[in-house]
Amino acid sequence: MDIVIGEYTFTGRGAAEIAASVERAVGQGALTPGTALPPLRELATELGVNPNTVAAAYRLLRDRGVIETAGRRGSRVRPRPAITAHDEIRLEVPPGVRDLSAGNPDPALLPPLGEALAEAAARHARQPMLYGQAPVDDELGRLARAAFDADGVPDGPVGLSSGSLDAMERALTAHLRPGDAVAVEDPGWGSVFDLVPALGLRPTPIGVDDDGPLPHDVDVALRQGARALIVTDRGQNPTGATISAARAQDLRAILADHPQVLVIDDDHVHGLTELPLHPLSGSTRHWMLVRSAAKAYGPDLRLAVLTGDPLTLDRLRGRYRLGPGWVSHLLQHAVTHLWRTDAVDVAAVSAAYAARRGGLVRALADRGVTAYGRSSMNVWVPVPEETGVVTRLLQAGWAVAPGARFRLSSPPGIRITISPLTADEVPALADAVTAAIRPHRTVRFG
Repeated sequence: MDIVIGEYTFTGRGAAEIAASVERAVGQGALTPGTALPPLRELATELGVNPNTVAAAYRLLRDRGVIETAGRRGSRVRPRPAITAHDEIRLEVPPGVRDLSAGNPDPALLPPLGEALAEAAARHARQPMLYGQAPVDDELGRLARAAFDADGVPDGPVGLSSGSLDAMERALTAHLRPGDAVAVEDPGWGSVFDLVPALGLRPTPIGVDDDGPLPHDVDVALRQGARALIVTDRGQNPTGATISAARAQDLRAILADHPQVLVIDDDHVHGLTELPLHPLSGSTRHWMLVRSAAKAYGPDLRLAVLTGDPLTLDRLRGRYRLGPGWVSHLLQHAVTHLWRTDAVDVAAVSAAYAARRGGLVRALADRGVTAYGRSSMNVWVPVPEETGVVTRLLQAGWAVAPGARFRLSSPPGIRITISPLTADEVPALADAVTAAIRPHRTVRFG
């Protein structure tokens, strides 16, 4: 006999079949977030299987991040299951509408790659990378370590990954097990919200203000058992928050009481901002700091340098050998050339983004609208509700990103990417935002 909830009929004889059936139903929307699953003994009776079989199926679903179990309250479909991608929460931008939703850097502020790629190709012609050679180019490793040292990052070996998210995934799987909790910024990077449950882990939201993660929220999350903490050091997406020296000191003091926690510092705007770095790395036994080349040099440069404690880096490098093997040395040599020749004028790029962000934040403030954008290329505007605001802005000719892409439990907001903006456009955009959110009110995003 089968058991029915709503329009979904539970089926299957083995644990894998039952779990696959539930996961398909979640993906198709037949089982919506928050739906309570049957008690395992009841479902076992209806399906004619051993209760241990249903328990195993529920365990598989929990490990996959599809459901969550809360003791006597039973099991429910997770509010944000792993198969719901935050990047899918986006707008179709009609022709003629100004697109400020994508989160891309300004192409005019990216360095030309021709000379760097030509040098990489010439180097490859002289000495091609072959199997069995060192995965990290010596010069790139030296330059990366020197930059880490200059920013006060603790000593550690240098490794590479194909972007920040790739490094985070490898660090999390190196130390955590399915079901473990990970403290994540909220609002924060939607890709992290997708990655964590996709690994079978549980995201625990922590609030953010201009100075970074809120110490009280971090303390509560760690006391409740979070096994990892992911923080953005500078240019937090979507709020622009940057960890201040005082905030870093407070957070390090909290982490000192939890030496078993894995700390991941994301410094994705390295080379894009002049604001100082205040990392949390080294506060616990296991840590990693990762820097992507995407924002400062171009999203198609799928390379990030990282450092961390020896055990973490050893596990990352060992796992990388079993998959991709290494990050392309053609990319490594190109990035080395860009760093060696100071291809990015950090002061000029930082000033260009700051002028656009500051101009918009000030224009909104003049109109009574609170907005945040301390660094990087985005401005976060808290709003009473998102759908109407986004729709009215679209009708006014402006496409912005709905805050739902960047939130777990924090209040509504919209993200405006200032990269394409010109100074002449700021007043019109500020007028449109103000009109879209009236009657406005100030909302704290932490």
